[in-house]
Formats: sequence, structure tokens, C-alpha cells
Amino acid sequence: MVTAMEKTLKEKLGKVGYQSPENTSKDVISALNVYRGLTFSVEAFVFSNGTRKELLNLKGTVPVPYKGMNYNIPVKIWIMDTHPNNAPICYVNPTSDMIVKPSRTTDHSGKIYLPFLHFWDPRGAELLPSLIKNMISAFSAEPPVYAKPKEAAQQQQQANQQQSASSGFTPYPTQPYMPMPAAGSNPMYNNIPSSSPYPSSGAPYPGGFPTPYPNYNSGSGAGSGYPAYPTGNSQLPYPAYPSYPGGPPAPPTGNTQSSGAALGTGTITEEHIKASLLSAVEDKMRRSLREQSSRARDELEILRQTESELREGKSRLDDILARLTREQEELDKNISMLKDKEQELSKATERLSDEDPVDVDEAVTTTAPLYKQILNSYAEEAALEDAIYYVGEALRRGVIDLDVFLKQVRSLSRRQFMLRALMQKCRQKAGLK
Repeated sequence: MVTAMEKTLKEKLGKVGYQSPENTSKDVISALNVYRGLTFSVEAFVFSNGTRKELLNLKGTVPVPYKGMNYNIPVKIWIMDTHPNNAPICYVNPTSDMIVKPSRTTDHSGKIYLPFLHFWDPRGAELLPSLIKNMISAFSAEPPVYAKPKEAAQQQQQANQQQSASSGFTPYPTQPYMPMPAAGSNPMYNNIPSSSPYPSSGAPYPGGFPTPYPNYNSGSGAGSGYPAYPTGNSQLPYPAYPSYPGGPPAPPTGNTQSSGAALGTGTITEEHIKASLLSAVEDKMRRSLREQSSRARDELEILRQTESELREGKSRLDDILARLTREQEELDKNISMLKDKEQELSKATERLSDEDPVDVDEAVTTTAPLYKQILNSYAEEAALEDAIYYVGEALRRGVIDLDVFLKQVRSLSRRQFMLRALMQKCRQKAGLK
């Protein structure tokens, strides 16, 4: 049964020109049913070449377990209009109090790289739920974001306000992508059943729903019912990165004084630029190596399959050659035997030609009078058969008239019948039947 949400979604997809709106809507609805922290909308997406296109996206938070705690990580999934033939484009959407942590799965801009996206298989079932599941698994190993320190967050906000006032452009959003709703104001969270797929941290959430982004100052989260994001001062393996108003955050270098200066002044040093460039080049080289490795594995698999087919073909050809060899040997034996028989026939013909001619009537002799009677009856019956044939030919050519033909055929047929009856009786007497 088609729900109202699925019908609305299918109409939106049809308006913006999706190739397969029915399959796309089913995949999106299956993802929304499992991950209730996500919503869908149709917005303009700007590609790298500057092209703008209206695309469907899923945005919100996904629950990620990390070191025994559960965190809500904000993400945004852009679904291509050729879905499911092409993989979606996924981003981590940090709030104003978060910083993207570049890793093997995310770059400085927040774009997500996963093997599931690289080896996208459009023939799979429930592609979007599987994608989010892989995303959660990767984020639980390496969190893609961490909370800003308090001073850095205030300096970032001031820098953003100054730059916004001067140029009218804010490089980072000042409000979260998924703002925290007031208690009871969001029906999506209020209607979550007790068997919700979100893992809970133990304490009930105020207002009946979890806060999407915990505050940095909430400490361990024991008093608020949820854990705080890992910060630079915590024991987690990700240090705090400084914030920069002019571009994406860069990883810290080994120069502690330079990092401290950057944190206090909000400027970008040469070490930060160098580290950012090195990280970008490393990410690009890693993706290039993964692509080359994938192509090499595919080519190796094709070569192995070709080798297996060639081995099977060689085995079949060996069997055919062995069979042809056996047939050739049998043919040579038969030819040799036929040549011997031909020589014997030639010798017998020469011997018979040298002897006196044989009387035809005496050529065949019988061992008993009863057999001789059968032989004579059979010869006479065959002669009568020939006579009837030639009488018919004479009638056809007009040599004799119909009366003569009927009279002769009646006489010959009577004689033929008597001979056949005699042969049958002789056969019974001789025990030939």
C-alpha cells in the first residue's frame, strides 16, 4: 500500500526529472523508516563544474556508537537523479560548535569516502539503509567531527560576524543544520515508538527526544542524559583543531607555539597551509591508489578467468585429438583389411575365369527333394510375377485387348496362388516355420 509520504515524494521526484522515481522513493522511505533522525527535501546542488541541479537530499543525524556512548552525527546525503545507477554524494554537516575531523572517510570539506560508495552496486536491495549502516560503522571507528573548545568557538563566532559584516559571506553556518527543537514541538521525535532503532545512553531525554548536538560544556553528559562530543582536552585520540574564518580547518603541526598563536589570533600560518596541502595531496594519492588497485584487481580477475577458460579449452582439444587419433588408427586397420579382401576377390575372379563355365541350373543344388521342390516353386512363382507385369505393359501399349489381358491374368494368378500354397505346405513339412 502506497503511503501519503511515498506518494508526495514520488511526485516531487517526477517534477525534478528523476529517471526512476518509484524505486528511488521506495529506497528513501525504507531509510527514513529505520533512521528517524533524517528528513528529505529537494534543494539545488552545485557540481564542481558550476552546474546547478535540483536534487533530493536526506539530512539530519544518525546515531553512532563510540567507546560505549552514542553520538548523533549530522550528515547530508545527496541522491543523484540517476539513482540507483549512480552512488549518492555524502557530506558531514558540522554545526557551529563542531569541527570536521579529516580522516580516511572524510576530507576537510566534510565529504564522505566509503568503499560502499566506491564499489557501488545498483543491483543491491535497500541501498540507502545499507549506505547509512556502513557510514555508522566507519564513524564508530573514526568520529568525523569533534566539539570546538569554548574559546575557539567564541573567536570563530566573532570572526564570522566580522567577515559577514565586511563581505556579506559566512564561510561556516552560525546555526546548526538540525536545530534543537523545543520540548514536544517536533512530531517526528515525539512519535518514535519504544522500539526505536536509536541506541540510548541510559537516561531518558527531556521532552521525549534526544538533543541532536550535545553542548561542549556538558562535561561527561551524566547530568544531561547523553555524552558530550570528544574535545581536544579529552583523552580521545583526536586533538582540538583551531578554527579559521577564511577556510576549512587544518590539522595541527608539531609546532606548539605556532598552533597556540593561531588559536589565539585566528590567523593561518605557513605550517597550517603546508599541513593542509599535504593532507589534500595524501587524500588524492590515496584515492588514486585505491582506484588503481581496484582496476588492477579487476584486470587480474579477468586474466585468471581467461586462463581458466583457456585451460578448459586445451583439455577439450586434447580429448578431441586423442579421439581423432584412435579413429585414424581404426580407419587404417579397415583400409588394410579392405585391401586384403580386394586381393582375395581378384584372385577368386581370376581362378573362376580360368575354369569351365558353370551351368546356371546346376549352380544351386539342394540336399533333399523337399528343398528342391520349394526352390523350383519359388523360381516359377517369381517368373509368373514377371509375366503378369509384362502382360500389363502389353495392355498399356495396346498390343493386346482387355479380354485377352483379363484371361491371361486370371490364369497366371491361379497358378501363382497354387505355387504359394505349395511353398507354404513344403515349409511346414520341412520345419522352416
